Amino acid sequence: MLKYHQKIIIIFIVVFSAYGKISAQITNDTVLVQEVKKDSTVVLETENNALSYKKLIIPTALIGYGVASLSIKGLKQLNFSTRDEINEHKPDHIRLDNYSQFAPAVLVYGLNAAGVEGKHNFRDRSMIYGTSMLITSAITLPLKHIVKEERPDQSNNLSFPSGHTAIAFASAQFMFREYKDTNFLLGISGYSLAVFTGVYRMLNDKHWFGDVVGGAGFGILSTELAYWLYPKINNLLGGKNKNSATMVMPFYQNKTVGIGLVKTF
Repeated sequence: MLKYHQKIIIIFIVVFSAYGKISAQITNDTVLVQEVKKDSTVVLETENNALSYKKLIIPTALIGYGVASLSIKGLKQLNFSTRDEINEHKPDHIRLDNYSQFAPAVLVYGLNAAGVEGKHNFRDRSMIYGTSMLITSAITLPLKHIVKEERPDQSNNLSFPSGHTAIAFASAQFMFREYKDTNFLLGISGYSLAVFTGVYRMLNDKHWFGDVVGGAGFGILSTELAYWLYPKINNLLGGKNKNSATMVMPFYQNKTVGIGLVKTF
């Protein structure tokens, strides 16, 4: 028999493998082809920023499950039984989930620095990722105070949804969107780090299973919204002005997530 936390990992892998297959098949949503100048070479780049219903299926399902787990008896019981199974094995509490939540995004920047180019340049991907982090925080932080679900370790009432998991899946979705067209396997690899983060939030007794599933949905949704908003924000910041320069960078300090903006004209 598989242990409960092994089952949880399998559930996440199956769900996001299915998500990858769905996303890979979406070819009819490509709406814009533009010429981009990079290293004196003109490159044709296919941009997909449409927010189609197909992109919302998986995050909506995950968010729906998370919300349902707050009140539906059977799902609440699954939360408790999962925690009981984990506590029986008394796993060591580690804090790698504080760092793994950002790992997929760090990989995107690292791969680009190493010459494995993604869809966007440094400025544009920073703008997209920063927007994603801002949306993630704007959704999860108020919800924690509205829902007031007690954490498994009873440390406070800010359990739902899992902010760490939301950031992790927002980062993984960012990596997927940047590399899905050029290296699909590389694009989906970030989900393994996101799953690791979600699982360890439960192993560290900080979240229920439903918190993690809901957080994953909010994270994916945040990144999809960021890609949809990107052209609008780019134009607002003067993206068509060649004499202007803009840098948008997310930051995380003392358990606070934010976004910094520097613009020159």
